[in-house]
Amino acid sequence: MKTSVKLSAYGAALAVLVAGTYAVGTAVGPVSDSSPSVTAPVHIDDHGAAAAAHEPGGLASTSGGYTLVPDATTLGSGTFAFHITGRDGAPVTAFDVVHDQQLHLIVVRRDGTGFQHLHPERDAAGTWKVPLTVPAGGVYRAFADFTPSGGPATTLGIDLFAPGDFQPVTHAASRTSTVDGYTVTLDGDLMAGAASPLRLTVTRDGAPVHVEPYLGADGHLVVLRGGDLAYLHVHPGSAATSGPVVGFDAEVPSAGTYRMFFDFQVGGVVRTADFTVATMGSPA
Repeated sequence: MKTSVKLSAYGAALAVLVAGTYAVGTAVGPVSDSSPSVTAPVHIDDHGAAAAAHEPGGLASTSGGYTLVPDATTLGSGTFAFHITGRDGAPVTAFDVVHDQQLHLIVVRRDGTGFQHLHPERDAAGTWKVPLTVPAGGVYRAFADFTPSGGPATTLGIDLFAPGDFQPVTHAASRTSTVDGYTVTLDGDLMAGAASPLRLTVTRDGAPVHVEPYLGADGHLVVLRGGDLAYLHVHPGSAATSGPVVGFDAEVPSAGTYRMFFDFQVGGVVRTADFTVATMGSPA
């Protein structure tokens, strides 16, 4: 079911005030009945190593002394600019390269649509900039995923506001996604608090397709919890992939329904397949 709402510039500004209250709530826990607990997610690297976070990823704009500071929170200029400050309040200018990039920026509307995976460029003063346009009005969540040199892997999140017609979308359970003639099938069950083996198979016209390396791996998977968009960033382990099948071992933080976005590359073009999956024993 879709409900149309007109977001004017004034409405977007009002949404900033509302979302400020919302952000306080999501910083301490989920807002959905299907996501009742606050358990730290796990970041799985290319070798299957796990690094526990102190809080669900991306629920706050500040974590571990680092803060995501946007130049503006209303979209429309076509460029999104921001910086990451450290404990001293100064912009951070040294980042480790992780999965071929110093920083990964994920943008998605709060109803789980309009997903984008972007790689901003940073200037010497520490300001990151990237072209950014969104397909429709609404409230979007931007996640900055980075590792400051000498610091921990960190994911920070902030809400951005796009004026225009807002038609919220609800997502039915789905394990098959078709994009540009490619069909991607997801196999495996999500179990809250436990490592869940997931397998993604890419085919075209019924024939298996071997994906190309992307960001130093065979694919890239972002998982977002329904309700508060707690963020889980996952990459496949080298031992988990066989032929056209890309494997992941993901640990979701709590019971509930999750949106999944799988970036894969074929013929030099990156495409994104999306899925909606509930944990075992949870309603879809």
